[in-house]
Amino acid sequence: MRGMRTGKQQGSMRSQNKYKARKIETSDGVFDSKKEYERWLTLKEMEKLDLIENLSRQVRYELIPGQRVNGKILERAVYYVADFEYIENGQKVVEDVKGYRDGAAYRIFVIKRKLMLYIHGIRVKEI
Repeated sequence: MRGMRTGKQQGSMRSQNKYKARKIETSDGVFDSKKEYERWLTLKEMEKLDLIENLSRQVRYELIPGQRVNGKILERAVYYVADFEYIENGQKVVEDVKGYRDGAAYRIFVIKRKLMLYIHGIRVKEI
């Protein structure tokens, strides 16, 4: 496959996407980029220091429910999957780590970010 690496390599680097980010496999799971993994480590340290609590990864929010007629799926539901979610100073924080701010994928993210605010009242924090 184009852009894919085979076999295990030092540092547990896996595949590479079109934005040059490489997936990283760790004991904490698979991360879409080094930047996302580094943010995870920072947040875990903040949780240890009791600066934040209830740290979670890959939290899924429904933005638009699926559409069915007579049990037949016409349109699947639309979801936003947050990179991180935690409580800071009594407030829920939802984060998405971005290494780029252009292209079709980012434009889709912007729409989902706006829907998160409109539907769930949650402002997604870009890192």
